[in-house]
Amino acid sequence: MISVVVPTLGRPSLASLLDALAGQLGELPGAELLLVDDRRDETGELAVPGTLAAYTKVLTGRGAGPAAARNLGWRAARGEWVVFLDDDVEPGADWSRRLLEDLAVGAGVGGVQGRVTVPLPADRRPTDWERGTAGLADGRWITADMAYRRAALVAAGGFDERFPRAYREDAELAHRVRCAGWRLVRGHRRVTHPVRPEGRWVSLRTQRGNADDALLRRLYGPNWRRDLDLPPGRRRRHAAVATAGAVASVAAVLRALDRPGGRRRALGVVATAAGLGWAAGTAEFAGARIVPGPRTPDEVTTMAVTSALIPPLATLHWVRGWWRARSLPAGAVVRADLPGAGC
Repeated sequence: MISVVVPTLGRPSLASLLDALAGQLGELPGAELLLVDDRRDETGELAVPGTLAAYTKVLTGRGAGPAAARNLGWRAARGEWVVFLDDDVEPGADWSRRLLEDLAVGAGVGGVQGRVTVPLPADRRPTDWERGTAGLADGRWITADMAYRRAALVAAGGFDERFPRAYREDAELAHRVRCAGWRLVRGHRRVTHPVRPEGRWVSLRTQRGNADDALLRRLYGPNWRRDLDLPPGRRRRHAAVATAGAVASVAAVLRALDRPGGRRRALGVVATAAGLGWAAGTAEFAGARIVPGPRTPDEVTTMAVTSALIPPLATLHWVRGWWRARSLPAGAVVRADLPGAGC
């Protein structure tokens, strides 16, 4: 028996996902579809195609994020395999058939990841947001399409609900599944992940994920990125640029308030040096985001403004996450229902 779990916020993309599944679930043995309605506001029932009604059960989530919603889904599931899909992907026409082929694996395999395709514009270079979404195609063990044995989920204790966003919670679970002795492999089924429309300041909002990175650093130590198969980040560069900007600002203010003399000259030197460091770091970051993009006036302006704001914002979110996690023992998860961490 195979269970498909889809946590959803009721986005319009859910209809495309359900339409794609409507003609395929019958190909899966003992299939069931569990929709976890994680909307915080009551806006009516989720629309489920009639052809899926016999397979579908709608569960009401707590609005606590995808980790909690997926836990609710898989714990209510009956299948030996639980397939997690995001509500903004579109399974291919042969998705069910290839899923069955993917799940024909040895007993030691606890999870099989699907392949994600992100369509990008053909007539121009992708924007910063589009390139970020395209990174999902190379992501490891992401729950856009990830199948786990129920036994592996039980052994690992499920998703850690301290991760409230769709960010890092899937990689963290995959680490604990492997620590519990299971292997993870890539399959051949495919889903398409269209780029979701977003406002021009979306990159500022996504910096909240730095708080989750701080939690991972506390739980798994300095090598957390390597251990969890995550790409390198820019946190140290962001911290350096933010620090340079803060030092330049403070030195400039103190210089303006001080009387003429040696100290004022010294403060001027500090302000100038720190300001140059901030400007160089900000320019490098902006250039790294502008050059591969479409370079339209709107995109260049957005990249320039957000490249100045992201380093201090990312650092503040990191500090916030570190402060919340400071009481946890370093290198160990303290909840009994999350075995396998720190291996």
